[in-house]
Amino acid sequence: MSDSRDAQGTRLEDRSDTRFFGQPGVLANLFGVELWERFSFYGMQGILLIYLYYSASRGGLGIDEGVATGIVGAYGGGVYLSTILGAWLADRVIGPERTLFSSAVCVMAGHLALALLPGLLGVGVGLVLIALGSGGVKATATSLVGSLYDEHDTRRDAGFSLFYMGINIGALLGPLLTGLLQKEAGFHWGFGAAAVGMALGLAQYAATRSKLPEKTHRVANPLPPGRWPRYVAVAVLALALVAVLVWVDVITAARLSTIVIGISLVAAIAYFAVILADREVQGAERSRIFAFMPLFVCNVVFWSLYQQQFTVVTIYADKRLDRDILGWEMPVSWVTSINPVFIIVLAGVFAALWTRWGTRQPATPLKFGAGTALMGVAFFGFLLMPSGQNTAPLLGLAGILLVFTLAELLISPVGLSATTKLAPRKFATQMIALYFLSIALGTALAGTLAGFYDETDEAPFFLWVGLASVVTGVVVMLASKPIHRLMAGVD
Repeated sequence: MSDSRDAQGTRLEDRSDTRFFGQPGVLANLFGVELWERFSFYGMQGILLIYLYYSASRGGLGIDEGVATGIVGAYGGGVYLSTILGAWLADRVIGPERTLFSSAVCVMAGHLALALLPGLLGVGVGLVLIALGSGGVKATATSLVGSLYDEHDTRRDAGFSLFYMGINIGALLGPLLTGLLQKEAGFHWGFGAAAVGMALGLAQYAATRSKLPEKTHRVANPLPPGRWPRYVAVAVLALALVAVLVWVDVITAARLSTIVIGISLVAAIAYFAVILADREVQGAERSRIFAFMPLFVCNVVFWSLYQQQFTVVTIYADKRLDRDILGWEMPVSWVTSINPVFIIVLAGVFAALWTRWGTRQPATPLKFGAGTALMGVAFFGFLLMPSGQNTAPLLGLAGILLVFTLAELLISPVGLSATTKLAPRKFATQMIALYFLSIALGTALAGTLAGFYDETDEAPFFLWVGLASVVTGVVVMLASKPIHRLMAGVD
């Protein structure tokens, strides 16, 4: 067979591979590993909070509820912080393909730690490993999918749509199985199911990982050998510092979310300062950095409410929701499967709507502002629910989570897209890191905010948190035109 190539040097035979719903066959492999990684991630997260605050008689650890929500928020923020480390390893040390594989192994080891190690030891070891591993998967999986297509391959968008469908299928199924096992057999069976799911994803990935494009096995910008001792020394010192701070009770479970907030905030400010201080960032590129700032703030506020699904909404489902279905009590974690159902149903609708509107669709700042404001409106919905223990209707909560989803579809899919468009050429990767820092900051903030929730007097929490989000969104929408001008010709 002749090795014919197009003008860009892409093998034409590669485009003829349509074995997976018209897409390259190897996409099925990435689809599968991401599905199982999300299955394990959301399956574990669906039962994590109640495991932390349930009493020992119910199989939990009996941690104070406010501390437990802070741990969950810090863990979620840590996942997004670790994407920076994952991207660095992929670009400078072992390449994207090996980073993905190693990260998936790390995730599986974390779930095994939660399933097999007792008490807080299992939580500490497990969550650190899962956060590091999930960050690595997030940092590399999307780029590996992109590597399957050349820039002129019209199948690219459809391929990404299939890939993200896998994410949501995993997010849907994970909490259903782990929640059922937790309810019927105990928490460690649920954590074990998450580990088995990740093992299945690893097994199918390992079988065909060699079929990924050759460039995914290469290191784009290898670290010079002379710099290794310096980086190893910094890593050892950092680990030693963390160990000392834990030993002297500076780093405690109660302070984790605050610490992650502080690290994320300092890192974000540093990134902005470095980019704006660079003399090569001038004119339109400099203007776009200033346009990104209100979008960054909007994203932080949005995620600080959206991630309450794993903190306040979980507590609400446990203590306030009527989970009785024909005499059978639904597991608490099943509530976290509601959002993926809406995403699967509505993502295509939104994509078709934006395509149909074309240049008439709302500008990026309007989408960000509307998504953040709508997120606040969703919290007002809790004020309409009946009071009392386990009296809130399931359909009512499903309606609130539908509003969560509509807000998510307005802001989340355009986040990375807007970031890449606004990024200066010299700082394209750092801008992606900034975007993930906004999510890390918002997720950790969700854990801290959840500490103010009181199920016996919940109205002030839902009112003030919702109002803060609505005000932020409205301000950004009102400032949409000046922000759009600062975007200097991109949208």
